[in-house]
Amino acid sequence: MHQLELFSGTPIERPVNVASVPQRSPFRYPGGKTWLIPQIRRWLDNLGKSSDLLIEPFAGGGIVGLTAAFEKLTNRVLLVELDENVASVWQALLSGSAKWLADEIMNFDMTQQSVTERLGSTDSSLQERAFKTLLRNRVSHGGIMAPGAGLIKFGESKKGISSRWYPQTLAKRISDIDRIRDRINFVHDDGLNIVRQYAARSDVVFFIDPPYTAAGKRAGARLYTYNEVNHNLLFKYAESIRGDFLMTYDKSDEVIEMARQHGFKVAEIAMRNTHHTQMSELLIGKDLQWISSSDG
Repeated sequence: MHQLELFSGTPIERPVNVASVPQRSPFRYPGGKTWLIPQIRRWLDNLGKSSDLLIEPFAGGGIVGLTAAFEKLTNRVLLVELDENVASVWQALLSGSAKWLADEIMNFDMTQQSVTERLGSTDSSLQERAFKTLLRNRVSHGGIMAPGAGLIKFGESKKGISSRWYPQTLAKRISDIDRIRDRINFVHDDGLNIVRQYAARSDVVFFIDPPYTAAGKRAGARLYTYNEVNHNLLFKYAESIRGDFLMTYDKSDEVIEMARQHGFKVAEIAMRNTHHTQMSELLIGKDLQWISSSDG
């Protein structure tokens, strides 16, 4: 095993082939962490039986929490999301509306006109809001649902607005989540509040993936409706966590310095973005000895 003291400048491992990782989330989410799943498995396996509850305080598409629930890497999972539209999907999925959503997806006639009409409808029920959120997620450029995001015009193989609409796949993912929903809870709240609330519990671990707006980064502001995070306060709360946590951030000197000030370890890990460009992100935690530089 290889411990990075704070920062080596050499990314750990080759980028993961995300096609090798089970796709669990119904969202096509910018900044999703499917590529990180092998490391998440290793981290939780290293913790053994010490963790009863995994909390994802900035859940978004929830791939980490979903993987932990499906693979029983922890006993229970708590997803937290502030965005009311994203929250409506998790609320609907985990409260008995999964079959309705899956049927609605399978029966939807995907045309430019039907999309425009459905997204413009005034029905504000939880089920309808959840469906419209998933629809918007699938017909927007890059899955971006923040204000100002445009709809797909040409898409893959010039399939237009339907190029990211895979009804059978979506319906199956929703049905699969419904089968394990007894292992997952959801809270519509600010992730910072939940970190503070649960920090004192030694049986709770956190996967913390905030919008990347530290050090003047603007990606989070462009991708997410709720992108303002007090990063200094988040690091302060993380320092009080009795259990364990794993945090991800864009690579920047400011973030590395914040981690150093709070006594955290930092590792750089290779990944590929949605344009298949190789990049790296930071993993931050109390102890990263479970990371091996020889794996991959």
